[in-house]
Amino acid sequence: MTAASAALRAHRPALRPGVRFSPALLRGPRTVHLIRHPVSGAAFEVGEKEYFLIVRLDGTRNLDDLAPVYAERFGRRLGEEHWARLLGLLGTRSLLAGAPDPVVTAPRTPPNSPWRGTRPMVKDADATTARLHGLLRPLLRPLVQLPLLAAELALLGLLAGQAGTLAGAAGELTAQPAAFAGIALFLWFSITVHELAHGVAAQHYGGHVTEIGLRWRLPAALLYCTVDDYLFLPGRRAKLVIAGAGAHLNLMLLLPFGVWWPLLPDGAAERPFVAGTLLLGTIQGLGNLMPLPPLDGYRMLGHALGVAQLAPETRAYLALRRSGGAPAVAEYPPRARRIYTAYAAGAALLMAFAVTATPALLFLLLR
Repeated sequence: MTAASAALRAHRPALRPGVRFSPALLRGPRTVHLIRHPVSGAAFEVGEKEYFLIVRLDGTRNLDDLAPVYAERFGRRLGEEHWARLLGLLGTRSLLAGAPDPVVTAPRTPPNSPWRGTRPMVKDADATTARLHGLLRPLLRPLVQLPLLAAELALLGLLAGQAGTLAGAAGELTAQPAAFAGIALFLWFSITVHELAHGVAAQHYGGHVTEIGLRWRLPAALLYCTVDDYLFLPGRRAKLVIAGAGAHLNLMLLLPFGVWWPLLPDGAAERPFVAGTLLLGTIQGLGNLMPLPPLDGYRMLGHALGVAQLAPETRAYLALRRSGGAPAVAEYPPRARRIYTAYAAGAALLMAFAVTATPALLFLLLR
């Protein structure tokens, strides 16, 4: 054994404080974990074997200590080459204790133009959402939220039962441009608070908001709220709530209109406005829950299944099947094959439904 080899085997590395790990995620045929740098926020993924070793780097174990447990877990010997590559990877990413902080550079973004661009609107987005969370915290308790969810389900039942009547009343908006403009303004406001709801929910579960700003793609201009670390929160519930908070708030804003609608007599001047708000607001809220990228429902499905990059990996899996790559397909575990096949079928059905339902809805409104 050379001196370099002996030094490598005796080395007891430790991770720098604050390194975060995501739960296990299915990605293609592999199970991966994300690792996030505590200073730069940069994240990268590693496989199960690397993760098994990295989480045990506490400064008390060397190669000889980890080799037996590694062999017991994976049925193969942990060699010096694998150990050296792992330490080299962690070292180049400044993830080992004592490493200097990396230089954090702002990501390159295309320059803004009058037609498209983004602009941050607050100096400290995390502090802004923290203040909002502090104000709204009493309303985030289950004692308040569960009745609200029940009321939203009741509203959806009411709307389903009166869909034809609502569509007929909303069709009168073609002769009321001022009412239609009011609905458009309400929907824009709903999208704005939708984004802030994600940030407040992230604060509630320990996440952080990095940016709040305005994104415009003329003729549309919308608020955005970026939560950078909620994938690293423990458990699935927090991630599901954060991803679904926007749609939940959109439906909650419709509750007063749902109470107002049954109270309006036939022929009331407000009926087209209320009907249009309920109809278009529900489409907006439920549409965001469809499990198609980049909608919130797609993120929620990925969190519920513990899957990363669901749509791209589904396309890759289907491409392998079409090309007849039987050995490559066989590398996918049964669970991965079931998930990707089911998602491909479900997404195709949803797209077919959207293609057929949209003209039908427009036809009803035009009638």
